[in-house]
Amino acid sequence: MSVRPAPEPLPMIESLDDLADLVMRQPDVYLRYSEGPETDRREPASCDYEADLVMPGLSVSAIAPEAWWPRPAQDWIARRIRQYAQLHEPGRFPWVLTGRVVGHGPDHEPLVTDVRPIARLGDRTLAEAAERYRAKFWVGRDSTTGTRP
Repeated sequence: MSVRPAPEPLPMIESLDDLADLVMRQPDVYLRYSEGPETDRREPASCDYEADLVMPGLSVSAIAPEAWWPRPAQDWIARRIRQYAQLHEPGRFPWVLTGRVVGHGPDHEPLVTDVRPIARLGDRTLAEAAERYRAKFWVGRDSTTGTRP
């Protein structure tokens, strides 16, 4: 397992549109919330804390829209960013990478090795994702909530 050194400093993606352009050009881009590539380079595998097991790669989120998705890529990407926003806490940040999928974790998330860091997500990108998510989705609605509010 490996994480390649990140470019110094790690480039910043400053808009949701820029991130969507990257994802549409290179659909094997993944999102990760962590202390960053250098920390992940020292510990290149995630842990399943519930089972107390080291997994065979880093836990990431796929952010490329599925082929069946009829809406703009920005909608899908904003939703994926917001699904794990609680992981953005002091010392941790969202960044994008490519890598080789070697399996899936207990939450069906891809596990990757041979990680190549690409960029961090800037504050503006995160704000645009949050705004788009609130504007375009029924946030929190699921199969148990019934009809639209």
